[in-house]
Amino acid sequence: MQNVTIWSEEFGAETDTPILLIMGSMSQGVLWPDEFVGRLTAGGRRVIRYDHRDTGMSGTVDFEAEPYTWDDIKNDVYRVMDAHGLESAHLVCHSAGGLLGQFVAVERPERVRSLTVIGSSPLGGGEGQVIMRALMGQPQPEGSLPEPAPEFVAFYRTLMAAPPPEDRRSRIAGMIAEQRLLHGTGLPFDEDEARRLQERIYDRARDLSAVVNHRLAAMAKPGFEPVGVLHQVKAPTLVIEGSHEPAKPGHSAIIAEQIPGARLMIVAGMGHTLPPEVHEELAAAILAHTAE
Repeated sequence: MQNVTIWSEEFGAETDTPILLIMGSMSQGVLWPDEFVGRLTAGGRRVIRYDHRDTGMSGTVDFEAEPYTWDDIKNDVYRVMDAHGLESAHLVCHSAGGLLGQFVAVERPERVRSLTVIGSSPLGGGEGQVIMRALMGQPQPEGSLPEPAPEFVAFYRTLMAAPPPEDRRSRIAGMIAEQRLLHGTGLPFDEDEARRLQERIYDRARDLSAVVNHRLAAMAKPGFEPVGVLHQVKAPTLVIEGSHEPAKPGHSAIIAEQIPGARLMIVAGMGHTLPPEVHEELAAAILAHTAE
């Protein structure tokens, strides 16, 4: 196991019911909004969030010298739980963090009290390949997951062809543009709040460029996701998707179909981010789901 440092922080009392928040690919833990975390804590939960390796304040890896795969990113979930003394926890996961949560629920069911996945895709569905084929204009094989929205494809095609940003200002401007896209069109977009968030992400990163290692990790082992295993999930599962999801539209219903007893929740107006307008609804649903 690589000796990479993982940054984490926790809120609430040690005796409270534990929730581990798992953010998506190339994303820092602070993308779980402070207000949302506060609502969970006020509801009697011990909440832990962390930066994935190669993001934020966690350690960065020389990928050429020490390559890793998404198996290692998944195993970091156990490392964080162990470091906080948790034999088990409620997992609340966003985007690719949902793949990690599903995998952990299959692999180590005794460590997962419940599972909540937000804006995610079904484990084994190959959503990364679906997105890449969409970006490359390649046809999707029969039975593939739904493609991202056209505006998502157009944005990232343009981004892939653009030169890298030259300075902090232009980099943050690009990060805000990406947040606007992922926010979707169902709710007003607060550019000032987005700027504050992206400046925080930029300034707390040890090496902002290290996030590309998550893509290299996916390429190093494309078959990271086990296929046809979601029926093995024993944890009570809540699957949440925004009505204006641009990245993985309709994927949540497929997860809910494959996990026995899973419940599907659609949040009106939400896209692929967690804006203030949905915090109360999301927190209430998660507090109810994690009540013991």
